[in-house]
Amino acid sequence: MNQIDHFEKKSKSWDMNSTRVINAQTIATSILESIEVNDSMSLIDFGAGTGLLSYFVAPKVEKIIAIDNSPSMLEKFKEKQSEFACDTQVLQADLSIDTLDIKVDGIISSMTIHHLLDTKALFDKLYSMLGDKGFIAIADLDSEDGSFHSDNTGVFHYGFDREELKAIAQASGFKDISFQTVSHIKKPHREFTVFLMIASI
Repeated sequence: MNQIDHFEKKSKSWDMNSTRVINAQTIATSILESIEVNDSMSLIDFGAGTGLLSYFVAPKVEKIIAIDNSPSMLEKFKEKQSEFACDTQVLQADLSIDTLDIKVDGIISSMTIHHLLDTKALFDKLYSMLGDKGFIAIADLDSEDGSFHSDNTGVFHYGFDREELKAIAQASGFKDISFQTVSHIKKPHREFTVFLMIASI
């Protein structure tokens, strides 16, 4: 089955959006301030895209596995691989369909999970890919009215209610779940808040 790459037209100019870069850097900083990572750790960047989040986390870890279902975005990631301050691996996969036999120390993600329909199934998969004392650090939008994206093709959730997301994560086995507001994205019609959710197994 050939999947539609919803980001094919956007990938070439993705990194030119300063708001997007600043948002990724802010999220990365918050992750590194909230979790003790070290240079022996391997992480998954789920929904890695062109590698904006990975780039800012890379200096602190040994390896990042970039997972995304968009070939065009991952091509941009590959073009920048020599710039990352850690070992990187690229995997094209769709976690709404694919199950990966991987074990890592942590999973990071920025603005991705609203693109997957079944949030509970996703959290089950994330849990299964974590080793002992593993963590997730996931950033996404707080509940919004559907106006964040100009085109909602491929968008299954208009942000998330934090308590509802916490309950889903708990049902998958996650513990020590916390949320913090890490970013504000201003658009002409309104401002949107971005949360960082941290949890462990």
